[in-house]
Amino acid sequence: MLLEMVPMDREIVEDLKVWRAVSYVEHFATSPLRCAGEAMAAYRSLGQREAESFETLCAAMERLIYTATALLDEMPAEEDPGLIVDVASLSLRRLIARATAFINANGQGEAAYIDPNAVQADVDAVMAG
Repeated sequence: MLLEMVPMDREIVEDLKVWRAVSYVEHFATSPLRCAGEAMAAYRSLGQREAESFETLCAAMERLIYTATALLDEMPAEEDPGLIVDVASLSLRRLIARATAFINANGQGEAAYIDPNAVQADVDAVMAG
């Protein structure tokens, strides 16, 4: 992940600042992957609760990236960005794992049901400590 490269090159924060998330539908609508159509069909077949939970999960990932980027951007050059990067990367990997589990389970089960404020609370706790 680009975020994990920040401790080696602080200029990557500029790249993170211009990054914008695209929705699952937008991604697969323009994807050259041969499974793109199947992915879109599977997403469209989700129930409202499942789709909303998946979107909440995606929004949490976006919020985490935007928050970590803002914190890194405000950090003085002489400070080590490692703690922010480590916490954000760990949280992001956990969210990606949940999204993967949800996708692999065809939207069934509890994989995507999360507390939408949990990720922000993790970051806030680290920053307060």
